[in-house]
Amino acid sequence: MSMPIISFEEGEKVLDWIALSDALAAGHDMPRAEVADSFLYRDKDTLLTRSAWIDGLGLAIKAATIFPGNSDRGLDTVNGMMSLLSDRDGTLEAMIDFHLVTKWKTAADSLLAARRLARPDSRQILIIGAGAVARSLREAYGAAFPEAQFAIWNRTATKAEALAADFPHTTTAIDLPEAVGEADIVACATSGTVPVLNGAWLRPGQHIDLIGAYRPDMREADDDTMRRARIFVDSRDTTVHHIGEIALAIGSGAITEEDIVADYYQLPDFTRAPEDITLFKNGGGAHLDLMTARHILTAWTDAR
Repeated sequence: MSMPIISFEEGEKVLDWIALSDALAAGHDMPRAEVADSFLYRDKDTLLTRSAWIDGLGLAIKAATIFPGNSDRGLDTVNGMMSLLSDRDGTLEAMIDFHLVTKWKTAADSLLAARRLARPDSRQILIIGAGAVARSLREAYGAAFPEAQFAIWNRTATKAEALAADFPHTTTAIDLPEAVGEADIVACATSGTVPVLNGAWLRPGQHIDLIGAYRPDMREADDDTMRRARIFVDSRDTTVHHIGEIALAIGSGAITEEDIVADYYQLPDFTRAPEDITLFKNGGGAHLDLMTARHILTAWTDAR
């Protein structure tokens, strides 16, 4: 059999949000991943290369280009490539569409945390942002919280309206502070360096999901948000000193590294009290790409 090349369309047919988030949880029962990230910058453009190795699961190499100016050219802002290699002999097992892995990894990463940290009776979900990640979050959260009502807020209101129109039980939000205060879950999928989320807007019992920031100069939540919340991350190794969300709050003295309750290698500690504000930073490390790619290959193979 020739090496599989799994397209976006083929992968979409065989994947399920709950099953993938369960696979990510199971992946953290395996030996701790070895992860290496490298960043190259040209002004606002970024080349991010992520590699991971999990003993028994295999190896993955993912290269992502983030070119913010592409949106003005009608092109995707994020592009790249993804390869999965054998744990047994290091040979190339599959090439999987970069956008497929990125979409499903990113949203399932957040979904796993929400299934552990958000109140099960959450009925109001706010998504801040209206791009590709916001769309996949609407799909993923809809799978776990099928009774929820969704609202989309975006600086460009027409983009929020277009996204909301594609889903049932989804409206647009006009007043961001009001929408945050009403939400049980607030998911941020923006790409700015100035916080969009203000801690003064929060109330006890909420779950905050931060996805957009990926560079040391980027953050979506202000210091007050970080101070008020019980903080969880997907990986200490790829978030604490790499992403402004955590690093800048530590640098300002708003929090300390010890304020991070747990990462996914401590999943039993992903718990909440009813009045807690829980906050999850989705860093999306290469080990999660590897777990996702392995799950995709298995699901694709089983479906044939």
